[in-house]
Amino acid sequence: MDLHALYKISYGLYIITSKKGEQTNGQIANTVFQISSDPATVAISINKQNLTNEFIRESKVFGVSILAQEAPLSLIGNFGFKSGRDVNKFNEVNYKKSTSGVPLITDHVLACLEAEVINEVDAETHHIFIGRITNAEVFIEGVPMTYAYYQQVKRGTVPPTAPNYVPKQAKENEKMNSYVCNVCGYVYDPAKGDPENGVAPGTPFDKLPDDWTCPVCSAGKDEFSQKS
Repeated sequence: MDLHALYKISYGLYIITSKKGEQTNGQIANTVFQISSDPATVAISINKQNLTNEFIRESKVFGVSILAQEAPLSLIGNFGFKSGRDVNKFNEVNYKKSTSGVPLITDHVLACLEAEVINEVDAETHHIFIGRITNAEVFIEGVPMTYAYYQQVKRGTVPPTAPNYVPKQAKENEKMNSYVCNVCGYVYDPAKGDPENGVAPGTPFDKLPDDWTCPVCSAGKDEFSQKS
């Protein structure tokens, strides 16, 4: 069975947020889809191990921030590869509180939705939350980030708790001078460089500045290993 067939399914990329009392948290998700239009409802899939899952089950509300295609990897890494149990993910991002108190990201976001949970489905490792939309707002016009664009153009990865995570299989003819982040799996390809952080295409890994960090999870150069 080739689970890479699942990669042919289309996805977007979103920041799902919620609250628990005065606490707030958020995470990256790619499983958000509209269920109906009257009333307007959406469904999201959140891993049971994630703190955001706990917050949604407690408060029965969640927000969806729809990422723009040009959203930086650092924003995705902040909400996708860090735990709200260890850090406050909102310290260095701009956001606003919704009417229900859920934070909605405003930078690099096309639009946002606010919903209250009307049903919950147990899907083994995940909960599927179905929410009735209580508010929606468009911030800017633009192209939404797709999961394919994130993977193919931005060369991003997903954590094992993501619903579409598939363990990578060995590939032939990998470039010997590519380096992989041992923390999040991001691959530094010298041919493409890291233009978002001022590293021009064609820059070898050993020529990167000493203070360069992984654009996804901020790990240092010493956390990278050469791909074989």
